[in-house]
Amino acid sequence: MAKDHAEQLAEWIKSADRIVFFGGAGTSTESGIPDFRSAGGLYEQEQDEFPYSPEDMLSRDFFYQQPEMFYQFYRRKMLYPDAQPNAMHLLLADLERQGKLNAVITQNIDGLHQKAGSRRVLEVHGSVLRNTCTECGAHYGLEVVTESEGIPRCLVCGGAIKPDVVLYGEMLDTSVLEAAVEAVLEADLMLVGGTSLTVQPAASLVGMFEGGRLALLNRTPTPYDRQADLLVTESMGAVAERIRQLLGLV
Repeated sequence: MAKDHAEQLAEWIKSADRIVFFGGAGTSTESGIPDFRSAGGLYEQEQDEFPYSPEDMLSRDFFYQQPEMFYQFYRRKMLYPDAQPNAMHLLLADLERQGKLNAVITQNIDGLHQKAGSRRVLEVHGSVLRNTCTECGAHYGLEVVTESEGIPRCLVCGGAIKPDVVLYGEMLDTSVLEAAVEAVLEADLMLVGGTSLTVQPAASLVGMFEGGRLALLNRTPTPYDRQADLLVTESMGAVAERIRQLLGLV
């Protein structure tokens, strides 16, 4: 009998020593956080609710030119403080505790990997959990945004506070990218989940993988499907939960 996807991945995980995971918005959809481009995703939702596109409102220029509307959109559509990790987040944290997973590289800004227990998380697009005063550089948690109205202000100098997320028009953190590249080059098993692999330069990390096996877990096709040793299009959460069972993690 042919192995199902979960059984195959569980075998690969058992034999791997240096696993790296690269994930996108689809990793968190089963935690109730919408992605951007799929049916029902953020881009589709916002066609009539705001006079600007999500790309415009999530840009650096828009933040500085119209901060009130930026925060109106940001609070309503980008923050999910009550969301909980799903089975994929938990599996990755389990594998890190076992010493098998070297790094989680994520395009997400929701902090769910850390909430699940992962410590080695490389956030290429930043995090909503970190916020910085644009004037004095004082640092704040998420509550400075969720517990305020309008533009959140610094308690030290009164300056406007900006989320530590990479907005359109901003550069990625080179130190995070360099650490991600290093993790990919050292890996003997790469798991890619919940990303269309169309956003650069982060998606190019997959093209740098040269060792062992590559598994892609995504509902829709990606530009890297032909390079994958295994394609999984079913629910990531269901597959991850099955893997956890097979590995005796639950």
